[in-house]
Amino acid sequence: MLNPVTSSAAGGSTPSRPGAAPPRPVRTAAFFDLDKTVIAKSSTLAFSKPFFDQGLINRQTVLKSAYAQFLFLMSGADHEQMDRMRSYITNMCTGWNVEQVKSIVGETLHDIVDPLVFAEAKNLIADHKLCGRDVVVVSASGEEIVAPIAAALGATHAMATRMVVEDGKYTGEVAFYCYGEGKVEAIRELAEREGYPLEHCYAYSDSVTDLPMLDIVGHPAVVNPDRSLRKEATARGWPVLTFSRPVSLRDRIPAPSGAAVATTIAVGASALAAGALTYSVLRRFRVLSSSGW
Repeated sequence: MLNPVTSSAAGGSTPSRPGAAPPRPVRTAAFFDLDKTVIAKSSTLAFSKPFFDQGLINRQTVLKSAYAQFLFLMSGADHEQMDRMRSYITNMCTGWNVEQVKSIVGETLHDIVDPLVFAEAKNLIADHKLCGRDVVVVSASGEEIVAPIAAALGATHAMATRMVVEDGKYTGEVAFYCYGEGKVEAIRELAEREGYPLEHCYAYSDSVTDLPMLDIVGHPAVVNPDRSLRKEATARGWPVLTFSRPVSLRDRIPAPSGAAVATTIAVGASALAAGALTYSVLRRFRVLSSSGW
């Protein structure tokens, strides 16, 4: 399944004659969604606790983030929910200092992400790299969170949402939303630049919102799919994978160099999901829902 592709297989070139140089492998890539595909939760919302500890958000916002995380885990995210999530996140981080966010993510990367990475995803990434493929993480989360996680996973590239920054702070506006057709746009641009024939590339996601991304590659597969994506995968004969086992990046993947600054996105909700705070969150569901969330 994960065999390298040669130029004859990719482009229909003439078979090599005796004494001729062997066909060169075609450079291909495997594209991975992040949340609930590689890690078990929403990367952005997971950082609620460290953001709270550093004074970026208040306790009410922590609780709202935990509630949103709960809904994300229980029901996934359709287009309407993703739009609401986008508005919530951009409003929340308006005015934040970008360097402070990077610092918080860098300092908490392994503590937050380690318990959330699926062992099966980590092994699949390693298999693709062994076959000579580039590994690309494609996520709707912010680049300050996605890039360090991708580096820790050993990915070749990371593509993520970019927010507008002025005077070192987020304005609340989005420069590029890496979601839906936006992911397709980013993938096509990268494929053209790197020379990936998409018909020989792979893609993995859990959400039906990533159907456009899965459609443009020759080897799509779904991971822990939501109901709508499972239905599509069954109809199209796509592989359905189940990821469930966490693995420590610190133990299984070498720590990134200083150039690949470590960053995380799955903090607070992991801690909130267990213990007294979870109980508080569950008691507040009705209140938060009535307040517009």
